[in-house]
Amino acid sequence: MPLAPLATVKHRVQLGQPLPFGVRDADGTLLLARGRVVDDQPQLEALLARGALVDISELIDPEALARQAPREQLPRLWGEAIQRLDKTLAASAADGFAGALDEASGPVAALVQRDPDLAIFQVLRQGGGADVDYGARRSLQTAITTLLVARRLGWDDDEGARAFKVALTMNLSMLALQGQLARQSVPPTVAQREQLQTHPMRSLRLLETAGVTDALWLEAVLQHHECEDGSGYPSGRSDVSDLASLVRRADVYTSKLSSRSTRDALAADLAGRQMFMQDPGHPMTAALVKEFGIYPPGCHVRLHSGELAIVVARGATITAPQVACLTDPIGRVLTRPERVDTAAKGRGVAAVVGERSLSRPLPLDRLMAALVA
Repeated sequence: MPLAPLATVKHRVQLGQPLPFGVRDADGTLLLARGRVVDDQPQLEALLARGALVDISELIDPEALARQAPREQLPRLWGEAIQRLDKTLAASAADGFAGALDEASGPVAALVQRDPDLAIFQVLRQGGGADVDYGARRSLQTAITTLLVARRLGWDDDEGARAFKVALTMNLSMLALQGQLARQSVPPTVAQREQLQTHPMRSLRLLETAGVTDALWLEAVLQHHECEDGSGYPSGRSDVSDLASLVRRADVYTSKLSSRSTRDALAADLAGRQMFMQDPGHPMTAALVKEFGIYPPGCHVRLHSGELAIVVARGATITAPQVACLTDPIGRVLTRPERVDTAAKGRGVAAVVGERSLSRPLPLDRLMAALVA
């Protein structure tokens, strides 16, 4: 394992933010794993004084790694990137947040561009246990959706990157509240409703405090719940930016795909149908539904031949996705998912089913392996 002095890359250490590499003692013993946090300057100085080292292989630009890594490594890279971004969003009040967000969001955006099917899977899968984790994960799902649709609409790279960050940060001021609302079985309280109503302004202030100066980014965060017909909030305006309009639609769609204590996640085909009915004819909605299709990667389906399967990739047509069978025709769970092309005779999709239809859900790592097989 080739090692280099921490002193040569100390500029990449953001105090209070997850480390982009592991830190080792002079004999190679791991002191701080990648993703751990250096809390303050004295701790950093102490590590430098003892001659701490880093693994050179971990110094590779994470964005470059996301673009170049072998396909079988993508599930691991997704897991690491999501964990890092979750922690970064949860620490929005920390010094250096804007820079930390750049570093954490870049690899995720690169992974989205590298494999859109695997990115859509991240949108459909449920995750986030603690309240803040749930809120951060919802932001990520909306951001992935926003970036995919921006690309389908022909937005350039700068516009797509800005849209991605707007979606990530629009709810910074209410990440914990999102988790609370998702698990409570009663309507929002008066205090919670007030927080909901004011969160665009509060998120804007958090970003300004963190040093964000991009006027279009800030404007879209403020407007992300406004509607073109004036029925939105906080100001009921109708002159809404395209950036805010796209993020709002992505947020509405992904909220349909997310489960709460009072309801299961909506089936992907039904979520798309509702979007069309609620927003008929709008090009952004049309692009969103076309990007995800009726059987997006990550949704569970039953085949005409009886097997339960998970969609792993979009197919040549919207009605014939690539799937990985999780059970045999009589419902027995397979030890290894079997990849199937539903365009084959007798193997077409009969219906979208809930994840709970599987008696023994497969672990996430095995599902991810099926996606990149």
